[in-house]
Amino acid sequence: MSKNTKAYIMLILATLFWAGNFTIGKFAYTENVPPYSLAFFRWVLVWIILIPFTYKEISKIKIEVKNNLSLFFILGFTSVGIFSAFTYNALNYTQVINASLFNTAIPVSIILVCFLLKIENTNIFQISGLIVSVLGILAIITRLDLNILLTLNFNKGDVYMVIAIISWGIYSAFLKKKTFDIPLLSLVHVVCTFGLIILLPAFLFELAQGKTTEVDSNLIFILLYIAIFPSIGSYYCWAGAVSIIGANRAGIFLSLIPLFSTIFAMIFFNSLMPLIPISCFSSFMHSENPSVKQ
Repeated sequence: MSKNTKAYIMLILATLFWAGNFTIGKFAYTENVPPYSLAFFRWVLVWIILIPFTYKEISKIKIEVKNNLSLFFILGFTSVGIFSAFTYNALNYTQVINASLFNTAIPVSIILVCFLLKIENTNIFQISGLIVSVLGILAIITRLDLNILLTLNFNKGDVYMVIAIISWGIYSAFLKKKTFDIPLLSLVHVVCTFGLIILLPAFLFELAQGKTTEVDSNLIFILLYIAIFPSIGSYYCWAGAVSIIGANRAGIFLSLIPLFSTIFAMIFFNSLMPLIPISCFSSFMHSENPSVKQ
């Protein structure tokens, strides 16, 4: 199996698991699980699951971690701290399919950040796709109602998702920027640790507001899924694929998330809302930068 084929399989699995995360996140909302608590419990469980497999390796890479504290802080803040928590917040205000559609715009933020930081070369096709995707995002946010744009009366869930996708774009770009070589599980564990430090104040704030979580079988099911599949599984696959084919090309596969999310929503919630055509983002499928092929 070639490296590129391996990367593509990893990206398909990553997007499949993330699509399930939207579905489970919405289910958690119906179970009255606060969003920041959900994100915090998720990553605590991830940390516990990973420690038996990574503690020996992490003890060997302490110097690498110490020498790259600022980078690990950015990775933890953008992925674990912002993306996961804000996604769960968004699902308190919007539907699964609508929230998942925003993920198709992550290539916009990836390309933009990579361009600004000169991490990867950007060609005219990617710039064209970026413009089309921005228009698609505006269509989703405004629902083609100009008054929403003029009055800035956006759905809270949409705002949370916009911040989340920008955050993931920054994470993906800086992931490509790293100059050290750390095993993927150890990388996920270290990023998880920094993210938990950032999530802790938000979790404590929710507790102070009286937002508690009832421990039952549903909560256990929710935490097991989001800790194993979209956390360890997706982050492992995503980081591995980005290291092989680059952030720009990996971002193209995020267009699969709305497809998988739609299927899951129809199965578990028996819901299907009118969709903004995903084809408005399809220009990214033709936006590969030959200079970053490996």
